[in-house]
Amino acid sequence: MKQKKQGGSHPVGNRTVVGIICIAVALAICFGIAPLVNKISDGKTEIVRMKKDVPAGVIITESDIEIVEVGSYNLPSDVIKDKNLVIGQCALAKLSVGDYILPSKIGNDVETADSILGSLDPKHKAISITIGSYALGFSGKIETSDIVSILVYDEEEDKMFTPPELTYVKVITTTNANGVDKAEIEDDSQPVTVTLLVNAKQAEILAYYEQHGDMHIVLEYRGDAETAQKYLDIQNKVFGGE
Repeated sequence: MKQKKQGGSHPVGNRTVVGIICIAVALAICFGIAPLVNKISDGKTEIVRMKKDVPAGVIITESDIEIVEVGSYNLPSDVIKDKNLVIGQCALAKLSVGDYILPSKIGNDVETADSILGSLDPKHKAISITIGSYALGFSGKIETSDIVSILVYDEEEDKMFTPPELTYVKVITTTNANGVDKAEIEDDSQPVTVTLLVNAKQAEILAYYEQHGDMHIVLEYRGDAETAQKYLDIQNKVFGGE
């Protein structure tokens, strides 16, 4: 007699299982993850962006910035979105057209002409001298808080030298022919005066050479306030300071 074949179910092959899993994963990606990623990448947010170049050390005004809508995907988490957090702040590094603004790029700890003038005391005065030519004024590149020396030409003695009293002097600002300080100039007008932070004796010497000679501005130092103060301390010793 022929034996009857035993009945039973066939196990599902490994390939079939793998195939089903792959299909399930693909469906999850298509209908779950992909739309989520697209939604995130399509998200929009408003941020503050530079619409003008602003050099380091210059106060940012409302006309320098704009509010724009950009994609929120991959934006720095600390990018500034409120213009009120930017206006009136000082650029700590050069800001160019199109730059997003991060807190690390702006601050209020950089000296301005107003802050220096507002801190004058009985020992310090402010005096402006004429910039006789483009070259004599360091080609219009003098900035607030620069440390400069004043090289003078004495007409009576017919010689050029730097008076010891004017070896290291702090710049407050430069001003164009319309009386506008450099930080507020929006065109290409050049400065015609430079305002310096001085003591009474230095003011007298500068006033004298304003009338009886030519003065050439020489940049000595531009940088952090601590180092700049060391130059001023050296200058103070000329007047008996410690």
